[in-house]
Amino acid sequence: MRAAVFRTNISGTRTGQRPQIRNCIFFRTLKHKPSTETLMKFSERLGIIKAKDKLQIDSIDIELRNSIWNLVQIYFLDTIDSRFISLSSSQELFINLWHNHLKIPIDTMGKLKESIISQIRNWFFDWEWFEIYDFVEFMVNEIPSNMGNKFRDECNKLFERELSGYRFINGVLAQITNANEIEEIDSAISNSTQHNLVGVKTHLESALIKLADKISPDYRNSIKESISAVEAISKVISSNSKDSLGGALDKIKGKINLHPSLERGFKQIYGYTSDADGIRHALTEQSTCDFEDAKYMLVSSSAFVNYLIVKANKAGIII
Repeated sequence: MRAAVFRTNISGTRTGQRPQIRNCIFFRTLKHKPSTETLMKFSERLGIIKAKDKLQIDSIDIELRNSIWNLVQIYFLDTIDSRFISLSSSQELFINLWHNHLKIPIDTMGKLKESIISQIRNWFFDWEWFEIYDFVEFMVNEIPSNMGNKFRDECNKLFERELSGYRFINGVLAQITNANEIEEIDSAISNSTQHNLVGVKTHLESALIKLADKISPDYRNSIKESISAVEAISKVISSNSKDSLGGALDKIKGKINLHPSLERGFKQIYGYTSDADGIRHALTEQSTCDFEDAKYMLVSSSAFVNYLIVKANKAGIII
């Protein structure tokens, strides 16, 4: 069933028209600084209305849906610079939306700003939860970088406020558990980019993409890519591209003062990825790896990559 169309974004009146809220004081405040307030409402504190108490993993409630739409309007739709789409700087984005994302005939695209917004709005409030996330991920990567980055950051604040089980990490929507894990992964990708560690960055990004795939996640290969990132940075520090992870750790432990417990720990993790479910070899049986396994390996590998980069820098090793 199609969700209600509200006369304003704070009214529950059902109409068939696009909301007119340009002169609303609330809207003008939101436009400059979207609210991310996390305090419970009076009715929630009294238990009259139940506060959210679990992550929204395979659904989107009406509050989250409405709030995502508000951000789409603030950071994109309201910035369209011409009533005529053919004269707008956003024309290319709309063509990409129709042709590459929605994969529908371009001649069905509205010619005027108000008509194209109406089309997208009708779809948005009919879409399944995963289609909304698909659309938001598309928008984050298509909106010009400055505004796109703001849109991404506000989406992450919104997802946290509404207990969405997803966050943007490096432009990719991924299932999460807490902000520290996101920061560790982001930091590892950023550090590998800064130090031009192309192989490390590629493995980490591949692990993230395989983990974040909402339709067909590949946990087994995400684990493989995560440990391969650690292997790649270890080979760089050991200066021998033919080393295995174990061999590289043996060579670098003296160079960077690697604690023996950490060395043994990652050798054991490497052994796990070599044995469990045949992760690093041909599978003979169906894999039993799940999201928790892949997420743990990505977070742990990211943390170890960050650790090795810092230790190498302190030891004066150029990487």
